[in-house]
Amino acid sequence: MLNKIILYLNVLGLTWFVPPLKMVCGQDVAYEAKRFVRMIGLPLIAVVIFLFLWHVIAGQVKIKGQILPGPVEVTAAAGKMYRDYQASQANYVTYQADFAKAQTEYPQMSETELRELMPYTAAPTYLDQIWTSLKTVFTGFVIASLIAIPLGILCGMSAAAFEMINPFIQVFRPVSPLAWLPIVAIIVGATMADVPANSFWAKSYVVAAVVVTLCSLWATLINTANGVAQVDKDYLNVAKVLNLGWFGTIFKVVLPSALPQIFNGMRLSIGVGWMVLIAAEMLSQNPGLGKFVWDMYQSSSDDTLALIMVAVLTIGVIGFILDRIMIALQRMVSPGAMLAVR
Repeated sequence: MLNKIILYLNVLGLTWFVPPLKMVCGQDVAYEAKRFVRMIGLPLIAVVIFLFLWHVIAGQVKIKGQILPGPVEVTAAAGKMYRDYQASQANYVTYQADFAKAQTEYPQMSETELRELMPYTAAPTYLDQIWTSLKTVFTGFVIASLIAIPLGILCGMSAAAFEMINPFIQVFRPVSPLAWLPIVAIIVGATMADVPANSFWAKSYVVAAVVVTLCSLWATLINTANGVAQVDKDYLNVAKVLNLGWFGTIFKVVLPSALPQIFNGMRLSIGVGWMVLIAAEMLSQNPGLGKFVWDMYQSSSDDTLALIMVAVLTIGVIGFILDRIMIALQRMVSPGAMLAVR
């Protein structure tokens, strides 16, 4: 039972729980205690040193007459943002109550008509902006994966296909999202001119998602092609002997063997997509974290720098979580990935 729990913790990337679990069960307590200190204690010491240096240096640095916010000021700004979120939720509850009252007073009107007369016009909260960014990067990442994985399989299976596609990879892979953004914005603006700004597929959302797709698909494509090209030739020969056919060979032989490499590429792609998204949202005005940072930069509020730092820390933490999720998925679907991922 203990070994099964440890296996699940390792698969989910929660390896720091393993030493205390073994210590509780009495397994090699001294060794596991040292291991726990190394895994948890040393990073905590580094974090404490960083916070101390940040606190000391922040008090000595002035920017445009303002002191650089330290950990205390950033924490206070985060608390203020949470209180604003609570106030927004209370306002939304009040709006819903007023809307329900209006429905009873005007039963002849449909809900859609009533929503048009009584729209909820509050600005999005910080959590709403986080959700918008996650939704956008997920959309771009999924589209990128749907394009990159089939192309990568084709490139790995066929040298001719790789030679045809490789020039496009080498030319477009280094292109900055800032270069893609005007092109995508013009095309999306022309093709979606009639789409209302408050719809699910708002133009700013589509622009940001497409830019994420264009910048993040290359890592998955390259790693998929490499993984497929490295499949053991003996496996492919067995597939020929068994007459599996092209699709049978791909789904029963190639994909299982190439999964670690494919997920390595997807892991890189989600990281690239998350970095690209922030810049894309700044310029496309998609109401996510990028737009929040840009709005704070344009603001003259006293706590502007502290709020931007909250956003920076949020972006970093979410990026870390997305990376750990990809590692966990890789370990769950690929037996050999436990050795390939640290």
